[in-house]
Amino acid sequence: MLHWLLDYIHRHEPKGETLVLLKSGLGAIVGMTLVGAIASITGLPMLLAPFGATAVLLFGQAQSPLAQPANIFGGYFVAVLLTFLLFSVLPHAWWVATLTCGLSVAVMLLLRVTHPPAGAIPLVALGSTLPLLELMGCVLAGSICLVLVGVIHHRLVPPRIAYPRRRA
Repeated sequence: MLHWLLDYIHRHEPKGETLVLLKSGLGAIVGMTLVGAIASITGLPMLLAPFGATAVLLFGQAQSPLAQPANIFGGYFVAVLLTFLLFSVLPHAWWVATLTCGLSVAVMLLLRVTHPPAGAIPLVALGSTLPLLELMGCVLAGSICLVLVGVIHHRLVPPRIAYPRRRA
């Protein structure tokens, strides 16, 4: 029984270096602050919950395929497009959000642009009074901000890493 429980609590992620951990947190602060500042200036609700998860990937796991610009933009595009299409023709209901979430996952995997935070976009749309086109604009603008900060951050702040990953 104890062996079974230990499988659930064992940490598989390697221990990180203190400087890298601090750099990751700093990048997330700068990226989210830019998005928040633009939201404050424009009055648009751009501080969307999925962007917090994007920041974790982008600044904490930048070498992951899930954190690459093609995945961030592509994953959000797929989720926003499917959300717009399905919510435009079906009722604004919980089951439409779950259907859209599942279809978004499948299409992201099919197109090889998987970005897990994008799977939350249909749920954001369901729980928001934001018009769908405005939501699309907020997702696009926020994604651009975060990737832009990520590119600059990973090149300027030591220890530097190659972001985005280079083609093999």
